[in-house]
Amino acid sequence: SGLIGRSWAMVFAAGGFKVKLYDIAQQQLTSALENIRKQMKEMEKSGVLKGALSAEQQLALISVCTDLKAAVEGATFIQECTPENLELKKKIFNQLDLIVGDNVILSSSTSCLLPSKLFTGLKHVKQCIVSHPVNPPYFVPLVEIVPHPETDPSMTERTYALMKKIGQSPVKLNREIEGFVLNRLQYAVISEAWRLVDEGVISPTDLDLVMSDGLGMRYAFIGPLETMHLNAEG
Repeated sequence: SGLIGRSWAMVFAAGGFKVKLYDIAQQQLTSALENIRKQMKEMEKSGVLKGALSAEQQLALISVCTDLKAAVEGATFIQECTPENLELKKKIFNQLDLIVGDNVILSSSTSCLLPSKLFTGLKHVKQCIVSHPVNPPYFVPLVEIVPHPETDPSMTERTYALMKKIGQSPVKLNREIEGFVLNRLQYAVISEAWRLVDEGVISPTDLDLVMSDGLGMRYAFIGPLETMHLNAEG
């Protein structure tokens, strides 16, 4: 129920879904609910609250739980949001593997751990998938859907449809790859940015301006391939 978990809870509640927020410490959950309430009320006041429901209606959809079995009872979709630690995530998925049925989707928020490292060996591996959000998911809609080599295609399609339904912008990776797609593009830009500054071509401040007042403004609306297609004679 940290930053990502809270944001996901808000996104799903905005889509009209009942959400159970799980954590091992009750105080953490109490703090999470207070934070969610504060954010939702502020956004409602500013007119930027997502979804058709009021803040109170959305808050009523979110409950908290410190018992994992009780938390996932009746769930159709489980989104794991623990820290980016392989052993911790594997521990959680091993626990879930013992208590879930054959219909629930087991999804991870990991930003870089490969599905094959997370899910291999699980009894319910066909139901496992990565749904990588961009921080914070409530304000940045992209979700990278990355299957395990054994993920059932129907689980990928169900995850994609769910993300569309709650107002996110899902993209499907056909196979797993280190860094997924967002971070591979991001790191390519960061790598060149370091190089240009290191070689004295441009100052750090001006380098950032190239992105914020140049490329970034363009890429906020269209991607690199569409940009090339539309440029001059294509």
